Amino acid sequence: MYKRTSLIDLDGVLNTYDGNFDKNTIPPIKEGAKKFIKYLFENDFELKLFTTRNKILATKWLIKNELDKYFIDITNVKDLCWLFIDDRCIQFDGNYKNTIDKIKDFKAWYK
Repeated sequence: MYKRTSLIDLDGVLNTYDGNFDKNTIPPIKEGAKKFIKYLFENDFELKLFTTRNKILATKWLIKNELDKYFIDITNVKDLCWLFIDDRCIQFDGNYKNTIDKIKDFKAWYK
């Protein structure tokens, strides 16, 4: 079966990030994140962690939260993929006016 590579953001998606960035600490895992990742993994998704954080720190966070077995890589590069899952994004719907309106109204879910 074809694996759909997906990039999943760390801060604000998998952890309890609230906008207060600390480069030395990654917030605790968000409730339901492990079940979510396991579901994707078991349903033919190939997962890459997408983060600008230090790769060693992110790797330790994955191991601590028993998620490392689900991810094939950690990257800060927009790799070729089927899907991005991120807390700070807007989906382009083909209409620039709609996109401008979405940009003007954008707020992170935790704000």
